[in-house]
Amino acid sequence: MKETWSKLRKQPLFMPILMLILVLLINLFKDPGFFSIAVKNGVLYGRLIDVLNRGSEIAILAVGQTLVIAVSAGTDISVGSVMALAASGGCMVLAGYGNTSVTGIVAPIAVGVIVGLLFGLGSGCINGLMVSKLKIQPMVATLIFFTAARAIGLLLCNNQIIYIRYEPYKYLGNFLPHVPIPTPILVTILIIIIAQLVLKRTSLEMYIQSVGINNRASRICGINSDMICFICYAICGLCAGAAGMIASSRIYSADSNNIGLNYEMYSILAVALGGNSLAGGKFNMAGSIVGAYTIQAIMTTLLALGVSTDQSPVFMAILVILIVVIQSPVFKKWMEERRVRRAEAGKEAA
Repeated sequence: MKETWSKLRKQPLFMPILMLILVLLINLFKDPGFFSIAVKNGVLYGRLIDVLNRGSEIAILAVGQTLVIAVSAGTDISVGSVMALAASGGCMVLAGYGNTSVTGIVAPIAVGVIVGLLFGLGSGCINGLMVSKLKIQPMVATLIFFTAARAIGLLLCNNQIIYIRYEPYKYLGNFLPHVPIPTPILVTILIIIIAQLVLKRTSLEMYIQSVGINNRASRICGINSDMICFICYAICGLCAGAAGMIASSRIYSADSNNIGLNYEMYSILAVALGGNSLAGGKFNMAGSIVGAYTIQAIMTTLLALGVSTDQSPVFMAILVILIVVIQSPVFKKWMEERRVRRAEAGKEAA
């Protein structure tokens, strides 16, 4: 039993999952029925479902952000703004330029979603070109879309909020007819599966880690490091586009000022909470997903405990600091040394 526990503690996902479970358990003090899941009006209902549902956008962004950090040891701080741009572009196509509130659409929903994804992909490609070809620092390169994407979205929407009051458009961010699971959860699962298949069934994961660990050595080995970097930023932009369309469908509109606000920070934090190094190289996608839902669990917990929205960032910062410290290599080393000392002291006493 002791050996099993020791092996379990050394698993990469042990600490991220443990932190997520501890955050969720805090809710039991306020609501003993927190973990209960029921079916109401034909759909799943419960706090855990809310965490999975509301954390979908962060989880999707974390997929792309993980690859960007791994390949370039830099962060894409534009993903939140690109979410808003994608939502604005997609809704503009659906409503028609100049219309601010429609009950019908001028283009199929699939076309609007594809346009939104293309806006995200295009933004990611531009970021990728600046980082991979022009060798601009990742934060500086993505700062351009961080500041400009929302403004471009407002221009597309004619400086207005576009409301899509067309019932089928709500399905993407809520529930499909006769499907009990929220659509964002299904989309997130699909994106994670596709990402894992691409990484595991091809050599992309190995190339990303190789470029992230040593860019120069990778080029000498024949890896096109610039192309690998470009692909990662393109994927990150595509993920931001998908998250933006989901966020837009949730509120039936394109609000360029508020969609994706602060989500770039959440996605970076999700990667860190998942036990991944921000210095690039090796990465664990599953850890980033767990980190994303840990962030959403913290926000849900604070809301359940009655913490006001003005005060919640303070408590969230405290919890995040504790989690990051507990997962840090220095803390783990100190705990391991402490465990060894106690074991030796026990042997001497015996």
